[in-house]
Amino acid sequence: MVELQEEAEKKVRALLIGSKTEPKELKGLIDTLGMETSSTMILTRIEPTPAYGIGKGKVTEILDKAKEVFADCIIFDWDIAPTKQRNWEKASGIPVFDRNEVILRIFAQRAQTKEAVLQVELARLTYSLPRLSHMYGDMARQRGGSYGAKGSGETQLELDRRQVEEKIIQIKKELSQVQTNRDTQRKQRERTETASCALVGYTNAGKSSLLNALTGADVFVEDKLFATLDPTTRKLSLAEGSSVLITDTVGFISNLPHTLINAFKSTLDEAAKATLLLIVVDASDENCMAQYEQVLHVLKEIGADSVPSLIVLNKTDRLLEQTEEAELKIAQLDAAFPGAIKISAKTKAGFEELLQTITERLLGSEHVLLVPAERSDLVELTRKNGTILEEEWLDDGVHLTARIPDGSRTLALLASYEVV
Repeated sequence: MVELQEEAEKKVRALLIGSKTEPKELKGLIDTLGMETSSTMILTRIEPTPAYGIGKGKVTEILDKAKEVFADCIIFDWDIAPTKQRNWEKASGIPVFDRNEVILRIFAQRAQTKEAVLQVELARLTYSLPRLSHMYGDMARQRGGSYGAKGSGETQLELDRRQVEEKIIQIKKELSQVQTNRDTQRKQRERTETASCALVGYTNAGKSSLLNALTGADVFVEDKLFATLDPTTRKLSLAEGSSVLITDTVGFISNLPHTLINAFKSTLDEAAKATLLLIVVDASDENCMAQYEQVLHVLKEIGADSVPSLIVLNKTDRLLEQTEEAELKIAQLDAAFPGAIKISAKTKAGFEELLQTITERLLGSEHVLLVPAERSDLVELTRKNGTILEEEWLDDGVHLTARIPDGSRTLALLASYEVV
C-alpha cells in the first residue's frame, strides 16, 4: 500500500533539451508544473532535418540519454512541429513535447475564474488541433459508414477534428460575451473619470506582491512562474484623498505562445486601455534587461506600447543583501533604466517615491494659481479635470493650489494665471 502511494506521488522525470545555453527558464517552468528535471542536454549546433529537426547522431544521443536517466518524457526548449513530435514519440516510446505545451499545461493548472478557464481551453484546443493525429496509432479506422452506403464514413481523426473546431467556435462565442461585459464595466469606469494603472511585467517579477503591498489585497503569491493568471483590480489610495484603480495582469515570458496571446486578449486589453502602465522588473534577476525587452515586445503585440509607462525596479532588497556587488549592480540598473523607481514589495522600501510619482503622472503636478474672480468658469474646469488641494476666494481673486494633468487643455488655459 505504501509502495502504491509512493508511486502515485512520484514526480514525472523530464529530460530537457536546450539550444546553445542552459535552459534555466524551462527548468523553472518544469518546477512550476510539478515535474522533476532528470537531466539536461545543450545542443550547440543544430542541423535541421525533415524527420526530427536535428541530425540522426544527436537523435540517437538524446534517446540514449533519456534511457540512461530514466526520463518519463523529453521536453524541447523550442517549438516542435506536429510531424516531428510524432516521429520523436515513435522513436523514444515516451511523451515528447515543447516549451509551448509546458506553458499551456501550467496555465491549465492555474486558471481559476470562468474567463481564465475558457481562455486556456481555447489556447489548448487551438494548439492541439494540428497535433491530433499524434494521439492515435492507425488512423485507418472508419466510423459511420457501411457497405453500399453513400460514403465510407469519417475516420476517428476527422470526427475529433470536427468536434474540436466546433468547441473552439463555442468558446469564442462565450469569450466574446465576456469581452462585452468587460467593455461595459470599463465604460462605467470611464464615465466616473477614474484613472487606472495596470501592473505588467515578466512572470515572477513580483506584480501580485506589489498589488498586495500597495492596496492590502490578498492575491495569491508564490515564488514560481505564472503564480496568478486571473486579473485582479483594487482601489489604490493616493494623496489628497484621490484614488486610482490598479490591476494585476498575467505575467509575460519569452516565446509566449501566440495561442495564449490571442486567448488572453480580453485580459491583456486591461493593459492597453489603462491610463498608466507600471512595468515591474525583477532587479535581482541577471536577465532583467532581456526580460524587460520581452515585455515591451508583448506590449507592442497587444497594442499597449503607446500607453504612458513607469518602470518599477522590484526586489531591490535582494540586491542589498549582496553587499560586495550591490553598488555596482545598482549603478548598472540606473544606467539601463534611467528614471525608474527602485522599490521592494517585501519591505515597502521606495513606496513613498512610487506613490508620489504615480500621483504626479496620473493627477498632474502641483500648480499655484491666482484666477480672477470673474473667471469662475476656470475654477470649475480645474475642479472637473484636476484636483483642487486648496481654494481661497480673496479680494484679488481666487487662490488655488491644484494638481492638473500635464499637457492637458485645462493646464494650457490656466498657464497665464500661474503664480511663479
